[in-house]
Amino acid sequence: MTEPHRTPVRAAVEEAGSERVQRTTEEAAGGGQLDDVLAAGLSAVFVGINPSPISSAAGHSFATPGNRFWPALHASGFTPTLMRPDRERDLLALGLGITSIVRRSTGRAAELTTRELVAGGRDLAERLRVLSPQWVAMLGVTGYRTAFAAPRAEVGPQSATIADARVWILPNPSGRNAHYPPAALAAEFTRFRRAAGLPDRAAPGAARRPSTLHGEEPRT
Repeated sequence: MTEPHRTPVRAAVEEAGSERVQRTTEEAAGGGQLDDVLAAGLSAVFVGINPSPISSAAGHSFATPGNRFWPALHASGFTPTLMRPDRERDLLALGLGITSIVRRSTGRAAELTTRELVAGGRDLAERLRVLSPQWVAMLGVTGYRTAFAAPRAEVGPQSATIADARVWILPNPSGRNAHYPPAALAAEFTRFRRAAGLPDRAAPGAARRPSTLHGEEPRT
């Protein structure tokens, strides 16, 4: 079947329709930004890929049910209790912070372009340069590989630095990350905590096993 001739008017209508679809998709995905949880001189800053729409709507990091960041953080001894997303700023008193590579929220991290991730990596370095954290903990290897042109990067310590901070890649805390079930995820977080020289703050007698909830994209 022959494609109909695209007159200038037809082309304009189609382009306008495409823009409306794109705008509607972005609005449905959230498209908003999430405030950083940062301060100068932190021991470690945890860096997600980008916020999920639920987290952006809630105004708190890792707020989507099923994300295992908060359980893993407690199970590994970073926090004395299992914190809720709305208590995220309590991390600052523990020398910990949260941010993301890309600020824009999307329904899925795969919706981010390479250009966005690379630009986000530069933006992240600029944000952290004035704050001088000791460690940057990247939550997931895929985003780091693209944002910082490190295609061979693996989970664990990195030789490269970001804004003079040492870099450690942690597994993605998404419930969809079948490669790292809760116990393995907590073990990797613990490995990083020990390497960073941070104390085990988990309350005595508290449950050390992270939640087994599933279902969020591996982001903030």
